[in-house]
Order: sequence, then C-alpha cells, then structure tokens
Amino acid sequence: MDMGLTLIHWTYVLFIFLIIGFMVKRLDTTILCIVGIFLVSFIAHPSLPNAISNVFNSFIYAITELLPTILIICIIVAMSKSLTATGIHDTMISPFAKLIRTPTLAYWITGILMMSISYFFWPSPAVALIGAILLPIALRVGLPAMGVAVAMNLFGHGIALSGDFVIQAAPKLTGDAAGIPVHEVIQASVPLVITMGVVTTFTAFFLLKRDLKLGKISVEHPSANNAQTHGQLLSKKTNIIMAAIIPLLFIIDIFLMFKLNLQGSDATALVGGTALFILLAIALLGHKRKGLEKTTSYLVDGFQFGFKVFGPVIPIAAFFYLGDAGFTTIVGDYLPQDSNGIVNDLGAALSASVPLTKEVAAVTLTAVGAITGLDGSGFSGISLVGSIAKIFAASIDGSIATLTALGQIAGIWVGGGTIIPWALIPAAAICNVSPFELARRNLLPVGIGLVVTTIVAIILM
Repeated sequence: MDMGLTLIHWTYVLFIFLIIGFMVKRLDTTILCIVGIFLVSFIAHPSLPNAISNVFNSFIYAITELLPTILIICIIVAMSKSLTATGIHDTMISPFAKLIRTPTLAYWITGILMMSISYFFWPSPAVALIGAILLPIALRVGLPAMGVAVAMNLFGHGIALSGDFVIQAAPKLTGDAAGIPVHEVIQASVPLVITMGVVTTFTAFFLLKRDLKLGKISVEHPSANNAQTHGQLLSKKTNIIMAAIIPLLFIIDIFLMFKLNLQGSDATALVGGTALFILLAIALLGHKRKGLEKTTSYLVDGFQFGFKVFGPVIPIAAFFYLGDAGFTTIVGDYLPQDSNGIVNDLGAALSASVPLTKEVAAVTLTAVGAITGLDGSGFSGISLVGSIAKIFAASIDGSIATLTALGQIAGIWVGGGTIIPWALIPAAAICNVSPFELARRNLLPVGIGLVVTTIVAIILM
C-alpha cells in the first residue's frame, strides 16, 4: 500500500479486521470498538484525558447521526402496540383471511402481507401484528407452522428489512459509511432485493412443498390457544373506520414522497409524524380519560424497544464514523494535510497497490456482509460494509452504490432474522417452532439467494 499511510490508518485497519474476527467468533464487539476509538484518538493526539473524552464524544456523534433512525423505530413500535391493544390490527388484516383457501395461498399471502406491513412497521412489530391472526388460518388450510414462520421470516426480516425502502434506516447507515446519498443506495438495491427475494422465497416454497409430500413436516391443528382477544376499547364501527384510515394515511405518505421527492430524513420524518398522530388518536379514542397516560406508556415501550435494538449499533457506528467526516469532529484535524479521511486514504492506497476485479469485490462484500451479520443484529455491521464498499469502488472504479447495497443485503439477510437463531425468536415464538430448526430451513434458500444476487451485482457493476 501507499507508504503515506500513517499509524492512525494502520491502527484503524487492524481494528476493522479484529472486529470482523470477533463477529466470526460470535463475540460482542462493544469493548473492541471502544478500545479502537481510544487508541486511534490517542495516536492522533497523545493525551490520555483527550483520548478518554473522545470515546464519549464519539458516542455523542454516533447517537446524533442515528437519532432520527432510532426515533422513527421507537414511534412506529409504539403505534404498533396501540394497534394491537385496541384490536385494530385484527380488523386491518381480516379481509385477507377470506382469501386464504390453500397452503400455497397461505404461504404467499402471509409473506406478502408481512412484507407490506414490515416496510412501515419493521418486521418485529409486524410479526406481532399478523402472526396471531394468520397462523390459525394457515394451519386450518394445511400450511404447517414452520411454513408460516419461514414466510414471515423471508418476506419480513429478509426482503423488507434488507431493502428498507420506507423507513430507510438500513440504507442510511450504509450510505453514511460509504459516503453516498441514501437514494443512491436504494436505487442500486432495488434489482438486488428483487433477485434475492424471488430466489429465496421460491426456493423455500419448493423445499417446503417437497417436505410436506415426503412427510418430513407435519401440519398442526389450530387450537383455542392461538386466539388472541382484545378488550372492547373501541366500538366496532370506530375500529373499522380506523382500520381503513390508517393504511390510507400511509399510502398518502408514499404518494407525497414521490410527489414532493421526499427521501432519507425527510421521508422518515413524514412517516414518523404520521405514526405519532395515529398513536395519539388511537390512545385517546381507545382509552378515553386514560388516553394521556396510555400515550406515554406506549411511547415508553417504543423507546425501550428502539434503544434495545440500536444499543449495540452505537459503539460500532462510533468507531466507523471515525473513518470519514467524523474523525475531524470527534478527534480533531490530526490527519495529514492531503488526507481525504481514513477510509478514502485506504481506498486510494488499495487501488494503487492491490489489483481487484469486479468479481472479487462483489464476492468479498457478500462475504463480509454475511460475516457482520453473525452477531444477530443485522445492523451493527452494515456500516462496515459501506466503508469497505467505498474502498473497493475506488480500487476497481466500480459502482459504490451497487457494492454498498450488496453488502447491506447480505448483512441483513444473515443477521436481521433469517439465519442466526437468536435473531429468529419473534417469528419462531409466535409460530411455536424451534428457532434453530427455522434457521436450518432458511439456510439453503438464503445461501442460494446470496450466490445468485452476487452474480447479478457483478453484472450490474
């Protein structure tokens, strides 16, 4: 590599490899990220108090950058809980139940509905929204609980979460790390998300049908325990009206996004504001005099969920923000005068010394994305793939957006809830199946999907 790289650069590279190694070993990376931030800061400016302070400052920087994303998730989850408590989600989904007549329809309707709701509510809340309603229906027509779990997993935690076209949390993380706008990541990810989604869902469906014929999977019979009852918080008429208005409001949001060209933080703010007003309306209508207290209660639940999900992301995001504009803000102007940031410097050095091809770059991004997903988060490592995509794109003069989207898809499909057993718990729990068995059933479809998607990415580059 270019010998102009400093000890700061080499230390940063060392910790990137250490973080990957920790993820492969399924070890938590929080302490490693903190140590990395401390050492990079200390090497840049040898002052112990300053280096210690910069660790804290890096967390503030990361939280500031991630706050809109964290906030939208908190509000969406809070709204989802109010929908569940009032039974509105039952009414919203009930028309689809009339369409489910066969196991095939049960698989695809469950999956497509899960994907549609996940784009707005994210998969974990969506599992709670539709699982308890559609599971008994699917069992009644002959689709086993494992098939329901697979459909919800692949369509929700796979397709919807890896693309994340509405809330845009994932493309914002990868786009920030890669130094490109959110809309470029989304645009590049569309054909890859479609490819990955089609390959995995059809493969899983055919394997499921095969095992049903061979008797490897048994169909359970629905019981009364599957039913979920709600208190009469709303009248039937009000429930139906709200169930119609809520999807309409989000459809209007999507129309406004296209009409007003709202993307990234602007689109997130529109969805978040809409969800917040829906939450207020439901709480006041459903709980009457207790509406004020219940609004706060729902929000508290949402914030607990949001920070629990994004807590592991903050330390690793703080470390990777050092690789770009965050270095000057957090540490200070201690890089060489001709430096364009640690990651850009590494990209220039790599492009000058290591001959890469499109094929090698694409395969590497898929592998790194999958490895970073091994922690079961799906989000904690996608900042890394964005940074690596930036390095590789400079080296091969290829599409940084395509590489970034590819790494994002691999990371979220593996870690977001389709392969890692402890990330599968919501869908596995609602369907009463083993998360380890669900992970094993997803492994082959997801593996085939990643191979095909990587090939498509190479062609698009």
